[in-house]
Amino acid sequence: MFIKTQTIGFDVTISDIIKTEFNLSDELMYLNHAAVAPWPERTKQAVCDFASENAHFGSKNYLKWVEHESELRSMLATLINAPSSNDIALLKSTSEALSVVAHGLDWNAGDNVVISDQEFPSNRIVWESLSSYGVELNQVDLSSAKSPEVALINACDDHTRLLAISSVQYATGLRMDLPMLGEFCRQHQIFFCIDAIQSIGALQFDVQQYKADFVMADGHKWMLGPEGLALFYCRAELREQVKLHQYGWHMVEHAHDFTRTDWEPAKSARRFECGSPNMLGVHALRASISLLLEVGMSSVEQNLLERTEFVFNEINRSDNLQLVSQTEAGRFAGISTFSHNSADPELLYRWLMSKGVMCAPRGGGIRFSPHFYTPLSTIESAVHLADNYPAD
Repeated sequence: MFIKTQTIGFDVTISDIIKTEFNLSDELMYLNHAAVAPWPERTKQAVCDFASENAHFGSKNYLKWVEHESELRSMLATLINAPSSNDIALLKSTSEALSVVAHGLDWNAGDNVVISDQEFPSNRIVWESLSSYGVELNQVDLSSAKSPEVALINACDDHTRLLAISSVQYATGLRMDLPMLGEFCRQHQIFFCIDAIQSIGALQFDVQQYKADFVMADGHKWMLGPEGLALFYCRAELREQVKLHQYGWHMVEHAHDFTRTDWEPAKSARRFECGSPNMLGVHALRASISLLLEVGMSSVEQNLLERTEFVFNEINRSDNLQLVSQTEAGRFAGISTFSHNSADPELLYRWLMSKGVMCAPRGGGIRFSPHFYTPLSTIESAVHLADNYPAD
């Protein structure tokens, strides 16, 4: 599909927010949100204010911090349309959340897990680690499949206990049909686990529409937050089926009653949080999510997809660059991966970085990942540089 050039603009409100919130160095062309995103101004200020408060008052306002923690759960529940903030746990990373699921479920020898062959290591290694229980891993080739979802479904059998998939593949940018997979899994009593790190904060996300059992995503990519804090959604009906392997004061039902000697795991998803919360991360991510909700995920998604299409257009104009990513509507999100006809991807990556283009070598090429606020001039300049790479 060749996408026609279009003029992309913002309404006054979004334009004003962008001018206020994003102050990247003029030396950079930032196209690396699929790796680690820069913080909005409000997030930087939240961290600075929190640091100053600690330096001057210590934990005097700790009860207020707890309120912020609760607010963050509610905001994340809104972001993914979870039924309740009680469905949200705040963990350290996507990998930790995947491990909670993988080693929390009951397995029998001969069970199998279905994933794709394009997964980030976190969504492969964790399932490989189940081999000691006799669990088999079935990795499905998506690149040669006419329909990736059908290929995944056809790989499931009577012994399939769980299907794990990234909502958007990190290297190629392939966007999955989550409602289709979720419906199949629910009908066949297969757990549906979504690594959503490449879509939450970029696209509208609905755990109920997708019939998701488990969803996890770090905050440091499209959610514009810090590393070290991730959301973990567990469907309420399954919470008590996931065995706990970590214990501490924060995961019990009456967490702040330190004199109690009897205890039980929290009825909410807090049961998966072992110890003290990452309050610095809470303040930062709360600020970042407030920005996304203020703009509105519908507007974020629309402007992000338009920018991705703009990348496609610019690359299609070039005689030297070839798209790796699929360009069909519904098959892409914020990731555009391309190759150069005559350049080694690693050398091209190093050269682009030396010119101030923040990108990543992925999928046998170069990955550009603009966000909803990225200026078109940034995209245009970065593609022009890649097109004119002095390969000889």
